[in-house]
Amino acid sequence: MIQDDQALKATQERLSYFYDLLARLRISSRPEELALVSGGYRAEIERMQREVLDFLTQPAPHRSAKAG
Repeated sequence: MIQDDQALKATQERLSYFYDLLARLRISSRPEELALVSGGYRAEIERMQREVLDFLTQPAPHRSAKAG
């Protein structure tokens, strides 16, 4: 579960990597193999997308105003 903005950024970067990987698999895999080789990556992408959406739809923690 994503707890902070740093974890959000890491998850978004990982999602990007997995998207690129699927794009390459789509080109390099035989049609009859694509579902088999991409299934695990798709499931992981869907899981990470849910985590990102769960995090982004929660209120941000309140930050105290700094005296200037």
